[in-house]
Amino acid sequence: MGKSILPQFHDAILDCINEGVFTVDRHKRILSFNAAAERITKMSRSRAVGRKCCDVIRADVCKDSCVMDQTLATGASVVNAMARITNATGCCVPVRIATAPLKDDIGNVIGGVETFQDLTQVERLRRELESGNSFEGIIGRSLVMTKLFSILPLIAESDSTVLIRGSTGTGKELFARTIHNLSTRRKGRFVAVNCAALPDTLLESELFGYKVGAFTGAVKDKPGRFTLAEGGTLFLDEIGDLIPSLQVRLLRVLQERYIEPLGSVDPVAVNVRVIAATNRDLSSMLEDGTFRDDLFYRIRVVELLLPSLRERREDISLLVDHLVARFNLLRSKDVAGLSDKAMAQLIDYSYPGNVRELENIIERAFVLCRSGRIELEHLPTELWQNTHSSLEDGAGSLSLKDMERIFIRKALERYDGSRTLAAQSLGINPSTLYRKMKAFKFELSDKDQASAV
Repeated sequence: MGKSILPQFHDAILDCINEGVFTVDRHKRILSFNAAAERITKMSRSRAVGRKCCDVIRADVCKDSCVMDQTLATGASVVNAMARITNATGCCVPVRIATAPLKDDIGNVIGGVETFQDLTQVERLRRELESGNSFEGIIGRSLVMTKLFSILPLIAESDSTVLIRGSTGTGKELFARTIHNLSTRRKGRFVAVNCAALPDTLLESELFGYKVGAFTGAVKDKPGRFTLAEGGTLFLDEIGDLIPSLQVRLLRVLQERYIEPLGSVDPVAVNVRVIAATNRDLSSMLEDGTFRDDLFYRIRVVELLLPSLRERREDISLLVDHLVARFNLLRSKDVAGLSDKAMAQLIDYSYPGNVRELENIIERAFVLCRSGRIELEHLPTELWQNTHSSLEDGAGSLSLKDMERIFIRKALERYDGSRTLAAQSLGINPSTLYRKMKAFKFELSDKDQASAV
C-alpha cells in the first residue's frame, strides 16, 4: 500500500523540503522540480520540466565540471560542491550542490537527483563580517564604535584588568569575549559569571570552589570559576552587585593572584585575566560606601564605556540589515527587509533595552511577517502607536529621506559643524555629506564650498 501512495504524493513531499530539488533522466532532462527550486531559480515548475537542467539552473560549473555529468557517468554521489547559478531574473545566486544517481532494479543508472541550497544570506553575513562595518562580530560604523574597534586590539594585547560599563543590552559580554579572542589567552577558556544571578553564599563557592566536607552536602571537591578559567579569562558581569565580603575576597585575588577554596587552608595560585562589567554607577556607590574604592581602582585599570543604541543611531539600519539576514538564515525565510515607515520608526525609537531589544523586535517581526517586507503592523505597538519623536515632532511619519536630513543636522550639531567628523560618524565620505547638505539646502560656509571643489 505504501508503494502505491508514494508516487501520488511525490511532489507534495519534495515541496516540503527547503532546499531546491530536481530529478533528471539519462539525458539530463528535468523530470520533477520542487517549490524551493522554483523560488531559488525564479522559474516555474511548468517551464522547467522537460528542459535540460543546464538551461534551467545555469550554473557556472555546467560547462566544464558539471556535477550531474559526473554522477551520471560514474554512478557516484557528489556532495558539498560550490557553484553560482543565474536565476531567471539574471541575478547570481551562490549555492551548495549535492547529486546522487537514480538506479533501476538491476543497478543501472537511469537518471539523477540534485539538491541545491541558497547561500545568499550566508554570503551576505560573511561579507558583512569582513567589511569595515564590523569587528569580531560586533556591528557598527558610527564614530564612537569605530573608536572602540581601534582600541580593542591594544587592550587585548595587555593582561590588565578591564572594567566594561554600559546599559543593559549594549553587548558587554560580547566585548569581553572579543578581548579574550584577540588576546594571547584565547587558547584558554572564557568563563562568564553573572554576579547578580546567584545567591551570595552560592556565588562564593561558584567563584572560589570548595573542598570536601566544607559544608553539609560537600561530598567531593568542586573547582571554582577561577580554577576553570586558568590560563584564560574570567568575566564577572554585574560586579556592582557583589556584597562587601565578596568584594574583599575578590580584591585579595586580584592583588595576590591566589584563591582559597571554601574549607581549604592552602592557597591556590591562579593565572586568570579578569574582565568586569556593570550597568550601575560605581562612582555613586563609592560615595555611599556600597562599593569599595580599592576594588574599584583595581578593576578599572582599563575602562570601556559602551554607548547606548540611541547614542549611535547611525548603526541602527546596519544592525537591522544584519538581523534580517541572520533570521532569514535561521528561520529559512525570505523577508526582503523593512518598509521605509517601519525603518523610520525603528530609527526614531529610544531603545531602553538597546541592541538586545532591537534584536527582540526583529525576531518578533519575523514571527508575524511570513514574506515580503516588515511593515509597521509587524512591530510592537508601543513603537508606532501614540509615539512622540525624540528627533523632531512628527518624525514617526517621516520618510527615510526626512530622517536622513535629521541625522545629518544632528551630526553636524554634535560635532560643532565639523563636516569631517560628522561624515565619519555617519559612515559616509565628506564629499558625499557635502552633496547631501547641498541637496537638503543646508547653509554652507565659504570654507565648506571651497573644500568641496
